[in-house]
Amino acid sequence: MVFGPATGDTGPSGRILEPAEWAAAGIPLLRNPREIVTGLHTRHRPSPQTAVIAVLDPDERLRASASLARRDAGRPEAAPDGWDLRNALLARLRRVIPHDLRRRFPVRTAVLLYCRAGDAGWTEEDGAWMWGLRDACTLHGLRCGAYITLTGGGWQVLGEGRGGRRPYADGPPVDGEFTADAPAREIGTAPGPRALQPPEAAQREADAEPTISWAV
Repeated sequence: MVFGPATGDTGPSGRILEPAEWAAAGIPLLRNPREIVTGLHTRHRPSPQTAVIAVLDPDERLRASASLARRDAGRPEAAPDGWDLRNALLARLRRVIPHDLRRRFPVRTAVLLYCRAGDAGWTEEDGAWMWGLRDACTLHGLRCGAYITLTGGGWQVLGEGRGGRRPYADGPPVDGEFTADAPAREIGTAPGPRALQPPEAAQREADAEPTISWAV
């Protein structure tokens, strides 16, 4: 199902967030962005032009994540459009986690990690992903969280000035991080990407929802 823009934007050029607009949106800061980036990189090993959407609990524990690739990336005629990216993110969210629209206030937070070529500076493509992330969160009842780029030079939380050199695009997992998790196993046969989750021994609480990851 395709939805129209949740805001008053009417054209592709309006479905991009400039850095100043993103900074003014009151995006919550991550307590430990390196841990989040390292965990998502280890789980999904994203290649350039691949995005990873992750949903965090209030304590920043990963609840669900999914990866998706821009199939039209690199084509000059394929200008980034936040509407298309929003729909792709929303489709992944619906597959991996229930919506929170019945809550009076958002509790869980979605963050987006995008692996791409170039440097860590803002691009129009980043602006389209930012717009898409914000709108997808609104439609799924989530708080809009950080937007993070992963390039050959490392990772960067746009709008915050926080970053690091490892992990980096097409690089190996960071040694000593998230190595205790047992291999994920398949738990579903839904069409498209496979549904993965850690085994039961990795669940911290008996009544907690499983952490689910979808790979492209």
